[in-house]
Amino acid sequence: MSVKPHQCALVAVFAANVKRRRLELGLSQEELAEAAGVHRTYVGMIERSEKNVTIYNIERFAMALGVEAATLLEKP
Repeated sequence: MSVKPHQCALVAVFAANVKRRRLELGLSQEELAEAAGVHRTYVGMIERSEKNVTIYNIERFAMALGVEAATLLEKP
């Protein structure tokens, strides 16, 4: 059974946590993308739950946002 990223609850939790933390830090999507080493459009797709992020990129986002990777996967 194929599940689209926007249909997966954990993808939505990750997206919300990334956006919340980015805004707390006062970063633009472009600034976060540069810090995480990803393309700027990828950040928007992540925050809109359009992409299924890899473990590798979860770590990159966590490092750029100054949090533990697990924090980005926790429900608020």
